Amino acid sequence: MKRLSPIMLAGTGSDVGKSLIATGLCRIFLQDGYNPAPFKAQNMALNSYATPDGLEIGRAQAVQAEAAGIACSTDMNPILLKPSGEHTSQVVINGKPYGNRDAYTYFRKDGKEELREIAHAAFDRLRSCYHPIVLEGAGSITELNLRDGDIVNMSMARYANATVILVADIDRGGVFASVYGSIMLQSPEDRQRIKGVIINKFRGDLRLFESGRMLLEEICGVPVLGVVPMAPHIAIEEEDSVALESKGKVTSAEKINVAVILLPHISNFTDFNALERHQDINLFYATTSDEIDEADIIILPGSKNTLADLQFLRKKGFSGKILEARAKGKTIVGICGGYQMLGLTVTDPQGVEGDIGILPGLGLLPVTTCLTAEKVTRQTQFHFLNSDEVCEGYEIHMGHTDSKAPLTVDTYGRQDGCFVDTHCFGTYIHGIFDNVTVVDFLLAPFKSDKRAVNCDYKAYKEAQYDALADWLRRYVDIEKLYSIMQSYD
Repeated sequence: MKRLSPIMLAGTGSDVGKSLIATGLCRIFLQDGYNPAPFKAQNMALNSYATPDGLEIGRAQAVQAEAAGIACSTDMNPILLKPSGEHTSQVVINGKPYGNRDAYTYFRKDGKEELREIAHAAFDRLRSCYHPIVLEGAGSITELNLRDGDIVNMSMARYANATVILVADIDRGGVFASVYGSIMLQSPEDRQRIKGVIINKFRGDLRLFESGRMLLEEICGVPVLGVVPMAPHIAIEEEDSVALESKGKVTSAEKINVAVILLPHISNFTDFNALERHQDINLFYATTSDEIDEADIIILPGSKNTLADLQFLRKKGFSGKILEARAKGKTIVGICGGYQMLGLTVTDPQGVEGDIGILPGLGLLPVTTCLTAEKVTRQTQFHFLNSDEVCEGYEIHMGHTDSKAPLTVDTYGRQDGCFVDTHCFGTYIHGIFDNVTVVDFLLAPFKSDKRAVNCDYKAYKEAQYDALADWLRRYVDIEKLYSIMQSYD
């Protein structure tokens, strides 16, 4: 098997589909007998994941590792920025919180060498174990004002000696200008490193873009390796919450309506992907309080800023609607930050989230929460209520919640969550709805006497990775990509 260079998926902008294509390539390389691994030096996301050793990385790299058939590690995403305010992010380095930084301070050139060394060391460790490494850039590779402090795009490609493939989103328009500009604004050295272009998110008849493809190759001097159509039939877990608002607000008379409240600082919304795929569920994200009126089940999701989002619930009228729903016999569930909000009080004596020292919760769970600077990150195996089945999930939270009526007990005897009754409970465990036992319990009060066919969510995800790989093989010249990666020096 020939040695391949590392490959970087760089973008003409944010949300062009770099993560999705990187995920597909990880699965393709695995299918073809390689031992690939993903890498993103610096990620900014609220959707994170706990590694097997209890550390934290961006969710996209965890998904890519899953597609590559390997366990995720912090070497795949050594630097993670988790926005906690308008201009502030928590900085997570090698899986552990390093502190909060404002955007101006973080993105200055000063002090970036230390972060660059951390990223390089992680990449070197990864490269010693896996082949090839599939790198992902961040945002646009042509942010000239940030170039000197870059640690994730072309500077990382130079260090890794990676083949760079530029990904462009044709659906947003201006694809010729974005591709040409992204290439021509590079330094001569970096321009030579870009070996191909993938046009993503195409709609319509591909034959209509044949002349455009040839024009791009002519003016840029770089081959267009593929034009990839939109693939709404393929479901890969997303990292960005931008698309959540568009996920249907219409209730269904035939299905159980589940409303997830779209908090300003929502995190780990992938907790609800399994519910979204369930044949008996109509799941949507509520942006106004009126939208939860007809919901059978209301879920308060995780949050990167519990106190600010608790204020949001009251300001926007959600808190009153949730209490009304509870009184009417609807089910109310809190996950992580949402669990904290459903309690009696949330205190922040150390100022972990800002200047708000204490707020009353919604009072539906008899628990109190104290936020702490120490973060809990771990994967967990647990028993749900009295079930003998071993379930799986993970925890990522800052704070301790006192509860005398636990929802789960893990295999080490640690208790979690609070159970009031079948219509009201909360937990710190992310991914809890990936377990059939939990979903059956959640839906039982609203079900008829028929039992739904259970969905194996793990098998479903594996099938989606294979479908994505097939899709890319169909529309991207994978053989030419292999040739470029084999000949590149």
